[in-house]
Amino acid sequence: MRCRRPSRRPQPMKPSDPITLTAGKRVLFLTKDPELIRRQLAGDLELMMEDLSVDDLLDDINTDAMTPAWVCFNHRPEDLAREAYAGLIVEGERLFERDALKGGNFEVIVSGFRKGVGSSRETAVQAEKWSGIRIAIAASFAPIHAANNTNQGVLMGDHEILRRLQRGEAVPLEEFYRHHDPISQLIVRQGGLFPFSKALAAGELELPGTDTGSRPMTMAEKILARHLVGEGDNFVKPGDSVVVEVDGGYSHDYTSAQVHYFLEQEYGPDYRIHNPERFAAFEDHLIYADEVPKMEVFLEKIEELRGLQREFLQHTGAHDFSARDGVSPGICHAVARERMISPGDFIQATDSHTCMGGCNNALAWGVGATEYANLVYSGFTTVEVPESIRFELVGELREGVTAKDLMLHILLEYARPQLTLNRVMEFTGPGLAALSMDERATLTNMATECTARGAIVEADEETYRWIARRRPEVDVEVLRARSVKADPGAVYDGGTHTIDLATLQPMVAHPGDPDHGIPSDPTNGATVEEIGEVAIDIAYGGSCTAGKIDDLIFYHRVVKEAVDAGLTVADGVEFYIQFGSTEVEEYCREHGFLDTFERAGVKVIHPGCGACIGCGPGVSEASDQVTVSAINRNYKGRSGPGRLYLASPLTVAASAITGRITAYRPGMFATVTVPA
Repeated sequence: MRCRRPSRRPQPMKPSDPITLTAGKRVLFLTKDPELIRRQLAGDLELMMEDLSVDDLLDDINTDAMTPAWVCFNHRPEDLAREAYAGLIVEGERLFERDALKGGNFEVIVSGFRKGVGSSRETAVQAEKWSGIRIAIAASFAPIHAANNTNQGVLMGDHEILRRLQRGEAVPLEEFYRHHDPISQLIVRQGGLFPFSKALAAGELELPGTDTGSRPMTMAEKILARHLVGEGDNFVKPGDSVVVEVDGGYSHDYTSAQVHYFLEQEYGPDYRIHNPERFAAFEDHLIYADEVPKMEVFLEKIEELRGLQREFLQHTGAHDFSARDGVSPGICHAVARERMISPGDFIQATDSHTCMGGCNNALAWGVGATEYANLVYSGFTTVEVPESIRFELVGELREGVTAKDLMLHILLEYARPQLTLNRVMEFTGPGLAALSMDERATLTNMATECTARGAIVEADEETYRWIARRRPEVDVEVLRARSVKADPGAVYDGGTHTIDLATLQPMVAHPGDPDHGIPSDPTNGATVEEIGEVAIDIAYGGSCTAGKIDDLIFYHRVVKEAVDAGLTVADGVEFYIQFGSTEVEEYCREHGFLDTFERAGVKVIHPGCGACIGCGPGVSEASDQVTVSAINRNYKGRSGPGRLYLASPLTVAASAITGRITAYRPGMFATVTVPA
């Protein structure tokens, strides 16, 4: 029986106007020099923005560093706060000990560019807020993280605002939200999303309207225009602040507990959600946590999360995608594209890889638990219409090159310079015809690694066939009618970029960030000199990004070639392959893949997230271990303490056979002679 504790949620308060620093409170600078952070936490150092430059501050602080996976087993924000920044590791040790942020009397936290990249977990903001932080300062914020700050009532500002505050100036509140859309400005003034929604329901607020006239629109703009609440045929443009209906969404065993908890707190134990048949909850993220030795101490908390999700499902009547006989139906966004998402849909869910649904010609992106709780309760949400960036694909990928290599290329060439930041990535062009639906899903899945708002692929006949094969009840003509295509003359603020697929090479991303990629040389089956000879301990193939049918075909192609040549997984290497859904597993069983994998010494795992979030077989156990993985992100500590390189399914499988990071060359094992 779960014991309900009284809410400790900080009471929503409208922020004061103007904003000043509180006497006796402190400012924490997250600097690139860890010693300066240690001294601030210890109370031995007080810094001023006047004494620093933005280059001195940490960039790309990801949500895994702010609240690593094991911290998220706490669903109550006050418990999360105790472990804030537990994933910020220096020389194998936590930089922030337990209660360090909470006990430091800080009210402002300062960093560099792209604060809050990575997972959509709102826990990162909650850990700061419940530690006393009320202002976050950065040069830029990842879009989901920025929305979570706004929804939680945490103010965001730039470094010049901080300089003024530290000089004792009172800064008008509007300067903290002047770049926000009109509805987000209302949310900031009310102190967060829940108080905003309640004021709106009470008739205390009037929403701004839009007066955008007829104009050519991108695919994303067309979908949002169709979903405007209480409107007919309309047009939208980037920056418009709109209220839109949501076609569906989902949470999972990592997030459902918070959604349920927040709804109980805000609307009482008898709350109901709007159109429960449109929403779902999945048991996928923590399904194999008990197989990781370091997770053993958290199993009681994990079981509490599972129990709260079951309670949420029973309470709401949402679709139940729980495990059956210990086997998950699959990763939420993988199953959602198979069974839930159709062209023209607008989908919201509590996972940063919700954007994967864009491969079905839908618009989808991840949101935090607060925003999701609010939209399932009401059936609609608020959106600032995002800008778009267009990728025109031409040509065909060469043998040995995959969509994963394309995304690592885009991360390096377009995301790293911030061209994709907070924009919807639209994929079009004749090159799409040569990419399967699974490969297109890789493109949309990794939009979140690009710090994009989402991604959407132009539909074609293969889109409709692929969906109809999985949902016989669907009328293909309806799918075709609901699909969207950009208008001629649509404006792309991020530009239109042509990529010739035939020019791409296999890519490998260095540990630390997915945008640390370099091309490899497939002519000799080895990576370029910059990587050199990198021996591996673990090869992992799986996750939502690389656990699809086509990915398994890639793994099998390499492994079969090796087995036929008398080769198996290299000595000292563990090769794991995990399915993204039961559909994928059934396909592999029917086509004899499992026998080939067994003969090679591959360890096969039922569907789930697993090692990708550090909660399943395939995680590293020591800092000196090296992993080559086909997952989507390689932040420090994401999948264990070791060094993790990102690569395509082909490269991962080839590396497992050779024992070192190796770019696959078609037929490379067929010519190998194994000594008798």
